[in-house]
Amino acid sequence: MKKFLYHWLPVIVWMTFIFFMSSRQRIGLSEVFIFNFIIFKTLHMIEYAALFFLIFRALKTTFTNMSNKETLRLAVILALLYAIFDELHQTFVPTREGSIRDIGIDSIGILLCFQYTKHNLRRLKLFL
Repeated sequence: MKKFLYHWLPVIVWMTFIFFMSSRQRIGLSEVFIFNFIIFKTLHMIEYAALFFLIFRALKTTFTNMSNKETLRLAVILALLYAIFDELHQTFVPTREGSIRDIGIDSIGILLCFQYTKHNLRRLKLFL
């Protein structure tokens, strides 16, 4: 149980953080639309890249019989499903909107981290 919590608690905490941030009303850092767009969409990519990696780490250490390819694929699917869930959740938050565009932006973060993780598995063993 201790090992399970050590690997899955960060995933749960990060998902909770994403959910909390998505529950807040829309904010802006600037009056300039493009500046806000770039900042907040970059944050989308970073938060979902981190979610992918945390899920990958938890899966890899929990299900040791899965191949790297299977683990990477399942981590992408789970992170993407959470991105879809999060955008659906935002449709119920005043001043927020869920959008397919944001799922695409989240997916970019997931896929960038997927590629990095796939090509650097040996270096990343320290984190697993």
